[in-house]
Amino acid sequence: MKVEKRSIDFIPESERHGRPRSLFFVWFGANANITTVAAGVLPISLGLNLFWSALSILIGSLIGAIFMASHSAQGPRLGIPQMIQSRAQFGVFGAIVPLLFVMLIYLGFFVSNTLLAAQAVSDLSPLSTAGNIALLGAACFLVALFGYQLIHRVQKLLSLISIAVFGIATLLALALPIEAGQWTAQGFNLVSFLASVSIAVTWQLSYAPYVADYSRYLPSDTSARQVFWYSYAGTVIGGSWMMLLGAVLAKGMVGFSDNVGLHLIGLLGGGTLLMVAFVLYGQIAINVFNLYGAFMSTITMIEPFSALKITPSVRAGFLLIICTIATGLCTLAQDDFLQFFLNFIFFMSYFLIPWTAINLVDYYALRKGVYRIADIFDPAGIYGRVNWTAIAVFLCTIALEIPFMNTSMYVGPVATSLQGVDLAWVVGLLCPACAYYALMRRRGSLLIKASQV
Repeated sequence: MKVEKRSIDFIPESERHGRPRSLFFVWFGANANITTVAAGVLPISLGLNLFWSALSILIGSLIGAIFMASHSAQGPRLGIPQMIQSRAQFGVFGAIVPLLFVMLIYLGFFVSNTLLAAQAVSDLSPLSTAGNIALLGAACFLVALFGYQLIHRVQKLLSLISIAVFGIATLLALALPIEAGQWTAQGFNLVSFLASVSIAVTWQLSYAPYVADYSRYLPSDTSARQVFWYSYAGTVIGGSWMMLLGAVLAKGMVGFSDNVGLHLIGLLGGGTLLMVAFVLYGQIAINVFNLYGAFMSTITMIEPFSALKITPSVRAGFLLIICTIATGLCTLAQDDFLQFFLNFIFFMSYFLIPWTAINLVDYYALRKGVYRIADIFDPAGIYGRVNWTAIAVFLCTIALEIPFMNTSMYVGPVATSLQGVDLAWVVGLLCPACAYYALMRRRGSLLIKASQV
């Protein structure tokens, strides 16, 4: 298998291949890991019982995946990575603004995934914690280096294995002793329920910045409906299942949240080499997404200033630098991982949701999926160097979200008046969607009849 030769450039029709059903395995596999299981512990930590945890996870996943899959459907039509497509909304240089926030999300998830994996094997590996982290980083680097095709193959294999392994884990989890009242509607708490829904929504939205990267090689005449539904089904089934499993195990196993991976390995039969390998495989597979996405975003930020030719050696150099930085950040781990993880997910939502609203309104409501691809790479093109309208809407929305926020680090005045209900994600979705649509229509910039190259 050869190293992928494409990076952020347009994929010509002669290189397009594959079928949309492969996306089910990509996004099911993306969720089939202990990080998603750990996310399922969060509703329990908020005080919900299993009934309300399960309902919030399902509702949040079903809502969040709509936006995620809508981004995925852009891939075959445009043939370019997700974040470089943001240049059509923010401008060639202006797109750097949301990219900076997205880079933080990639690095945050890389750290979370790596820490959970290192924690899971800490008692079983002959290496130190730093050694385990370095080994995981090296494995992620190699898969990301080969790129698109290898990632698809890794995800398909992971999905097939995960169905069997997590199926067994689910049966074992359901057999654990659970305290009475966990599957009843008693003890409802609106604040905790809405927070849990927000977690599940944000979890699905976290894939939005790179979801089209894995559909962009499909032929341009691929059914957008099929791309949407295969992506939607894979991420909803995988994400909901893993989170529900995490919630059940949090109630059925004492101290489960202290070491999610190790407890899951113990549930599946102890520290066997096979189980350890499976857990590590899942963490490497999802971390490759973050490393691959960070590489794409880095090139997108640099390319307007320096026309780079991405050869295999250049690709390897950038990936190595990014992987080294991300791996180094793992040494700055927080002692209270669960609280760190909870704050990180809420942090993501405050920046991701305004970006996704702007991107989807532009693609589906304004430009109807019709773009001039060559101009996305040209600062002098129709999308310009900076679209101050989009940037102003994006940054103003983040400012508008602040009074509605409710995290352990900060609680806004509106959230306080609502007894802690966090509605920042609703503000982050509706405000930029309406404002961007109205302002861009007023500018009349959509009269341009762009055409895809």
